[in-house]
Amino acid sequence: MSNSIVVIGSSNTDMVVRTARFPSAGETILGGNFLMNAGGKGANQAVAAARLGGKVTFVCKTGNDIFGKQALTSFAKEGIDISFAVTDPGQPSGVALIMVDDHAENVIVVAPGANGKLLKADIKQVEERILSADYLLMQLETPLETVAYAAEFAYQNGIKVVLNPAPAQKLPADLFKHIAIITPNEKEAGMLTGTQIDDIESVKRAALKLYGKGVETIIITMGSRGALVLNDDTFTHIKSPLVEAVDTTAAGDVFNGALVVALSERRDLIAAVEFACQASAIAVTRHGAQNSAPYREEVGQLINSLSR
Repeated sequence: MSNSIVVIGSSNTDMVVRTARFPSAGETILGGNFLMNAGGKGANQAVAAARLGGKVTFVCKTGNDIFGKQALTSFAKEGIDISFAVTDPGQPSGVALIMVDDHAENVIVVAPGANGKLLKADIKQVEERILSADYLLMQLETPLETVAYAAEFAYQNGIKVVLNPAPAQKLPADLFKHIAIITPNEKEAGMLTGTQIDDIESVKRAALKLYGKGVETIIITMGSRGALVLNDDTFTHIKSPLVEAVDTTAAGDVFNGALVVALSERRDLIAAVEFACQASAIAVTRHGAQNSAPYREEVGQLINSLSR
């Protein structure tokens, strides 16, 4: 059991403002506390996987600035292999502007910076590491051409690809065929399939459409309602532990990091999704992105408390 995971994706600095409600177009409102945290979907997922016991290599591109340097130092402290992290002196590091309201919901705008310059040439440098991995995990905050190239390379060499299609965008048909597992949330599933999602049956319809595009396994995350899994023509609804959410910013990222760790440990799919739901449930009880990712023992404590 190598437990080896390659994550290709973004690294951002999150600038977060708490607000009672989100402003409407053209409106200025006074917010609450301001926080600056490490983020980026790729980085969040890499940190989550490392904290939960995965052997993680993170492939990213940062600027030669204070944000990039702090990020790389942080990854190394988490035990993440950053041998293939690239510093681009011509680009700033990525930044995300986030508002979180009193209901723990969020809206996010990302300025990609160096993330947008993570190119196929950079992936070619990491191909041997991908070949030794159990899973390749990616998202969509880096160029789609780069994601598609890495997915095709992994697929052709028998490495399972997990794609978290966030932020949602139109994907080329061939990419779906190279993905073993796709993990959209409800909004992303709706955008990818053109499905109006408003109940569990519409979630199932979206999953079937994704299955029809050639993806082996579909996992649609549904926040506090858990996740819907479609595999081998069978639907399974995995419930999430009931918790009091304070910030959902990185819940999906923690879910994906936990999922690939559990799968790399040879857990069956349903057990892996249950583990991912438990990890993400812990994350929403905390503020921040990477700061919210739980450690392995914390998930174990939650499981023990649920079994009492």
